[in-house]
Amino acid sequence: MATFANSSFDTAIYATSRPTYPSSLFDFIFRYHERNEGARWDRAVDLGCGTGQATVELKPFKRVTGVDPSSKMIEVAQGTLKSTPESTGQYEYIQASAESLTFLENSSVDLIIAAQACHWFDWNKMWPELARVLRKNGSAAFWIYSEFRFTRYPSLTQNINAYSQGIDPLNSVAPYWQQPGRSILENHLVEVPDGNEVVPGAFTDFERVFFTGDHYPSLPSPRSVILHKKMTWDDLLSYLNTWSSLHTFRQHNPTDAENPRGDVAMRFWKDLKEGAEREDGRAVEGHDEVDIEWPVAMIMVKRA
Repeated sequence: MATFANSSFDTAIYATSRPTYPSSLFDFIFRYHERNEGARWDRAVDLGCGTGQATVELKPFKRVTGVDPSSKMIEVAQGTLKSTPESTGQYEYIQASAESLTFLENSSVDLIIAAQACHWFDWNKMWPELARVLRKNGSAAFWIYSEFRFTRYPSLTQNINAYSQGIDPLNSVAPYWQQPGRSILENHLVEVPDGNEVVPGAFTDFERVFFTGDHYPSLPSPRSVILHKKMTWDDLLSYLNTWSSLHTFRQHNPTDAENPRGDVAMRFWKDLKEGAEREDGRAVEGHDEVDIEWPVAMIMVKRA
């Protein structure tokens, strides 16, 4: 994703502000992987690994490789690895495109994952590459989280949608998301084709799983939301500042920062705080905590 490679993008804030995936999510993936008798735990690969947040959770595998096209992300991931030398023999990071894993041999990988990255993939190239590198009965799991929600303030969902997906050019970042990736994410990966539509007969056990709770009732068989984070309101503002669409908005609207209420992200944040204040009947300070959750969509598949 082009914005993440931009010199102005702060990878440190990105790494600390984004939600952390729970162990229950990885346990869910590992149980899926071990359903096949004789499942192997030798090699795992994390595509679009970013700063390595999900990569380091692939502990059951003897060798784990994080892959990302951004040199800045790889640099941060490698720096984190150096600060934990006891794990350097198990983990490595390589700068590469997800669709061109030339450093991997045929049928050499037991599990491939992608966390908050697969909406950028070219699936007409991705599925053939997965078919090439996955071992027989090897597994893949790709997931995204869509727009954040307030656990205690469902009425603020309309504000979030107006900011993220609205049509107001001065108060919405919607026109500045990179497409078609963002639409694929917002639609919870339903546009991603079944692998066998691209490489007939290459895959089995294709599943779509939605940990979306009550937020998207039109999705089939939704499960409870599993991605939560308790953060301060100030932390929420930091999270909003990691949005790629906001960085593009600022490039196209350099005078927006002169608004007396702050730039577009600050105004949105203030509107949310004021909405929470109305519901709570009290002032909300930046250091006050708030519960945030993210609906998650996942695709799982095995190599036939």
